[in-house]
Amino acid sequence: MQTNLFPYDSVRREQDKLIAAVFRMLKAKGQLVVHAPTGLGKTAATLAPTIEHALAENKRVIFMTSRLTQHRLALDTITQIRQKHNVDIKVVNIIGKKHMCLQPGVQGLSGKEFAEYCKAMREDDVCEHYTRLRTGEDISPTASSALVQLGKNSPNTPEQVKMFCAQEEYKLCPYEMSMLQAKDANVILCDYSYIFNSNIREGFLSRIGSNLGNCILIVDEGHNLPERVKSLASERMTSISIKRAVKELDKHEDAHLHHVKELGEMIERWAEKTDDERYVTRSEFLQAMDNIIPIDELILDLQEVAKLVREEQRSSSCGAIADFLGAWQQDMEGFTRILHVERDNERQGTFMGTNTELFWALSYRCLDPSVVARDVLEEAHSAVIMSGTLTPVEMYAEIIGANQPELLTLESPFPHKNRMNLVIPKTTTQYKRRSPEMYREIAEICAKLSDTIPGNLAIFFPSYVLMGEVADSFQTLTEKTVFREHSKLSKEEREDLLDRFRKYQNSGAVLLGVMGGSFSEGVDLPGHELRAVVIVGLPLGRPDLETKALIDYYGDKFGKGWEYGYTYPAFNKTLQSAGRCIRTESDRGVIVFLDERYAWENYHRCFPRDWDIRLTLLYQDLIRDFFSEPPEPGSERGED
Repeated sequence: MQTNLFPYDSVRREQDKLIAAVFRMLKAKGQLVVHAPTGLGKTAATLAPTIEHALAENKRVIFMTSRLTQHRLALDTITQIRQKHNVDIKVVNIIGKKHMCLQPGVQGLSGKEFAEYCKAMREDDVCEHYTRLRTGEDISPTASSALVQLGKNSPNTPEQVKMFCAQEEYKLCPYEMSMLQAKDANVILCDYSYIFNSNIREGFLSRIGSNLGNCILIVDEGHNLPERVKSLASERMTSISIKRAVKELDKHEDAHLHHVKELGEMIERWAEKTDDERYVTRSEFLQAMDNIIPIDELILDLQEVAKLVREEQRSSSCGAIADFLGAWQQDMEGFTRILHVERDNERQGTFMGTNTELFWALSYRCLDPSVVARDVLEEAHSAVIMSGTLTPVEMYAEIIGANQPELLTLESPFPHKNRMNLVIPKTTTQYKRRSPEMYREIAEICAKLSDTIPGNLAIFFPSYVLMGEVADSFQTLTEKTVFREHSKLSKEEREDLLDRFRKYQNSGAVLLGVMGGSFSEGVDLPGHELRAVVIVGLPLGRPDLETKALIDYYGDKFGKGWEYGYTYPAFNKTLQSAGRCIRTESDRGVIVFLDERYAWENYHRCFPRDWDIRLTLLYQDLIRDFFSEPPEPGSERGED
């Protein structure tokens, strides 16, 4: 089935299947969960039919992704639709409120801290950018003029809106201006939190004059959705937040100062008797609180103090603790409660004036994203969840609570002969078999691969510790320049490292990174910028209490505890890292999985079904032969 608003002259192989599935979803007001590999063109294949339907039926399209690169791709796609078909599509791109704010010093705040700071600034009429928006209940002449100018330049990136609003003649809040534009928008690009965070969703939909039933949801990079939803529904209290709250209470001479001290001392006593972590039951904590102060009374007092604190500074630990205590009282399935303890932590120093160097964190952690996502997907007009690594689709559909969705697994549109997937079943990063000898053997194989592969390659490890164990030997064995990821790279440092790495595409260099780190997702290195990816080991750590709770929970709910709670999430990290190679039709590259466990059936079956996996110890000959062959031509157009 062909959409009337497709932005290109032809539809790519497999793309037609996705377009047809989207039309079926829209007609049935249903849900679609789809694995759509890189290069298929899933952005165009979903936006074109949904926009067509939205314009005809007076609906809104909400396109959600956490990656700014995907925001830009969606904007480019809509621009192409508008130009090719001469159709008026109103679109607004909204990123996190904090990232659009013009106030200095807010980027270091957490999401909740910023929300409270912004609320206080607005209520106290001390934010000039916000107060200039309105004259009484109406939009100010300045804001009206700005809306007209923004409309002429639409669609705008968040950066463009921010620069525009910062001009001396306007000095307006970029976020509020985007929200004013969103009232009339046919398409809204935003982060998951605008729909899947219940506290944000209600206000967001009210502001744009809509409801979920009027919205067609597109969730891009859907493999990230479960963890994001779980994070949004979780709360945490730490020894650091207690210590800061005590200072806030002391400054304001609050009568409940000693109660918060007692709360901290109570948990510290638990922490002293805990090796690393333990479960804490809801009743255990509430009973202990009853011996200190009724929990509702303490919550109300902390909230009042938080208001006073935020008049003087941007965030309040009292407010954060009040939020945590309120969440802890809930009695819902799909959550776990864990006390985590670290000793001799230099960040912490002494706690509450004692000599004990102890850090603890008490978490109310969501295990089941469906407790939030199910209702959202049910209430929406229709919804598509898509990703290039959404395998197995059955698992993702179940864990997000999709209701009788259509499941679709598509093959890569790229020529299969342009990619070679190898498993070298010789070494392993299995915990019980780690040793200096094993690390040396891994380094030797990586060096042989580096010397055999022409140009740049990336090697990804399960952790920074394992990377460090192998890296020293590897750097003495390879002739290529080595770039190495660090755990605390800033955005600027990350981009600088990538830029320097790209310059070696002719002579060849090696990028050492970590699965789940800065370079394993959201990084595009097309063509000769990256000729191969080597995946060292499996990112399977020893299960902590949260993972064990997740395994037990999914075991009871689906009978697939280890698969859903442990194996598949780890394997997805390997697929994301592998996906850095082969980004366009003309790319030609090798993906190597270096661990004997990739040959085991329980892991081997996790590979996408269209991957031709070859097990070999003769990898050097195969790689030389592969790169000596001319690439197989693909189609001319490439995207996502």
